[in-house]
Amino acid sequence: MDNNTILLIKNLSFSYPGGRKIFKELNFSLKRGDKIGLVGANGSGKTTLFYLIMGLLKTDRGEIYIFNKRRVQERDFFEVRQKIGLMFQDSDDQLFCPTVEEDIAFGPLNLGKSRQEVDQIVEETCQSLGISNLRKRITYKLSGGEKRLISFATLVAMRPQCLLLDEPTAGLDEETTYRLLEYLRNRFDTYIIVSHDQAFLNQTIKETYYLKDGNIFKI
Repeated sequence: MDNNTILLIKNLSFSYPGGRKIFKELNFSLKRGDKIGLVGANGSGKTTLFYLIMGLLKTDRGEIYIFNKRRVQERDFFEVRQKIGLMFQDSDDQLFCPTVEEDIAFGPLNLGKSRQEVDQIVEETCQSLGISNLRKRITYKLSGGEKRLISFATLVAMRPQCLLLDEPTAGLDEETTYRLLEYLRNRFDTYIIVSHDQAFLNQTIKETYYLKDGNIFKI
């Protein structure tokens, strides 16, 4: 592996309890600068692949290397979760603090940033995404689209090297979708996006991969 390779998956197999096989000998790599769209039928394993990369699920067989280190045990993924931002398909799985600004501050605080640094990060993040008006809002009272944008803001605040975005435009209106699109294109150079929004993918990705029958294909 070279320093440009963020992720390398070798011969990965995974089944859910009960025997439903999702992946069989899957191989995949992600390099710095890759902007990938991941598509496939419902149940093909798109979200599952993200969870395996982040260590939220454990492989049956195979190897996962991230930042030139093999990741196996839970402790191996601590660094991964600091440097790769995962946007969950359901925003309620991502937002758990009372207010928007507390949700955005949570990640940087856990990285050991000072309160002053965190306040600056929250301010910059809100301004850059145009959500300063939501900063003091109670999170659970937000609309679905607003929660989606705040979920993205929690990732931005962590200053990740790579993003894994699961249906990022779900619930977003046209204006907010464009804001997210512009932010991605101007601020991030490495990400994988799972989305049924083909128009959004057309404007954000360089390559498309297709999950089918337990394996992944470039199309």
